[in-house]
Amino acid sequence: MAKIYRAEVIGSLLRPAWLKQARLDYGADRLSTAQFKQLEDRAVDEALALQVASGVDVVTDGEMRRSGFVGPLTDYVEGFTALGLDTRRWHTPADAETDLIVPVTVTGKLRRRRSLAAEEFTYARARATAPLKVTLPSPLMLALRYSPELSGAAYPAPFELFADAVAILRDEVRELQSLGCEYIQIDAPEIATLVDPATRHNVYESHGIAPERMLGEGIEMLDAVADAPGITFGLHLCRGNNAGHWMSAGSYAAISQQVFKRAARYATFLLEYDSARAGGFEPLADVPSDKVVVLGLVSTKNGTLEDPAELTRRVDEASRHFAFDQLALSTQCGFASVAVGNPLTPAAQSAKLGLVAATARRIWGAA
Repeated sequence: MAKIYRAEVIGSLLRPAWLKQARLDYGADRLSTAQFKQLEDRAVDEALALQVASGVDVVTDGEMRRSGFVGPLTDYVEGFTALGLDTRRWHTPADAETDLIVPVTVTGKLRRRRSLAAEEFTYARARATAPLKVTLPSPLMLALRYSPELSGAAYPAPFELFADAVAILRDEVRELQSLGCEYIQIDAPEIATLVDPATRHNVYESHGIAPERMLGEGIEMLDAVADAPGITFGLHLCRGNNAGHWMSAGSYAAISQQVFKRAARYATFLLEYDSARAGGFEPLADVPSDKVVVLGLVSTKNGTLEDPAELTRRVDEASRHFAFDQLALSTQCGFASVAVGNPLTPAAQSAKLGLVAATARRIWGAA
């Protein structure tokens, strides 16, 4: 069984305003590459310090070097164009429906131009004083960048696209392994969004992507990425996290048999459970008994601080369906899956990380 980090983080942290401005300045050639990298370094240093101060048991670099959580694929791989001609249906924080523009679309064959996360890992490895986790996007996330009209010339079938992304990610995993990485989290929100029949139709079927195939062959592709001795792999599932917006609602029961059983190489499942949209804990009974389940009970979608007693009660409830000693606690997702970030303040972010750490210690004791 994998080592259990009782107080987990998911990945991204709010980017400081000065880093957002620096990215704009760099894009406009007002900063040199060296100057911009120094500012990214500073942001990572601050992200690591924030997590250590909060008391969580594992840290990331905050994804400070990324345009968004899927950036390692879309920023460092050829084959994407910023067309702004395609949209996907989301729900606003007020639960109204809205269409958000897909920032980049697959228009050509994928080709890895540089390492996806080696820079992130090697810099953070030298500075982290706690166990370090690297996050990578699922290859199936490119379903949200695929258009039959715009992508079809390069990839007539979307699963050909996913297969190329799997090959790129497997190369990256092997590089991270060679650099000493011991914990990789694959972010696969697209899998959890399949719990919602409306999303299945509006987001996937309408673009020629069969949800049933994503839960079959797609999970096998996800499992193929998690193939490197000495690395613990975690699979993170949520229903969409885009500046406070969400994509789907529904119980894990709709996917639990396929995902928890077929994703056999993943030692840890990090699951969104911060709202009623995620349903109950009953599907945890489908998780194999040798896995770890991290309960994402603390929301990053707003600044309201959860009640520690209620968090404790929910962990107890979850333990009726999965072993208490193999549970842990986290936020439901990152704080800034896209660069603009979720609608909460840095102070609220810090308080929420501290809440995760303090509550985990209260429930399970010191690490």
